[in-house]
Amino acid sequence: MMETALDRARRCWGAEIPDWIEGLAQACMSSSQNRVAQRMGYSGSLISSVLRNQYPGDMTRVEQVYRGAFERAVVDCPALGELAMDRCRFWRSKSRKLHPANSQNVMMFRACRSCPLNNGEDA
Repeated sequence: MMETALDRARRCWGAEIPDWIEGLAQACMSSSQNRVAQRMGYSGSLISSVLRNQYPGDMTRVEQVYRGAFERAVVDCPALGELAMDRCRFWRSKSRKLHPANSQNVMMFRACRSCPLNNGEDA
């Protein structure tokens, strides 16, 4: 019998597997790891590393993107109101440099730069 993404995650994370890792594994089983990765804006190999508990990067960042994309977790954005957590991360990342292509970019550049959620580490 072939090991599922959930089986692999449980084996690699052990008894302390976070709920969002189980959710991520189930999402991969429902569609595909590459589709899940694409929806989150990541590579399939990053998702594989996360499920195997081998990702050396910022797990909190991956968790927030997962929760925004799949659990509809939201934050209270001072500029846009209720905003999905993954979209908040997108705007915070984009606020590192001004992109004056349109008025929303400028508005979000200003709002994100002064937002208490923005610690300047989003990429």
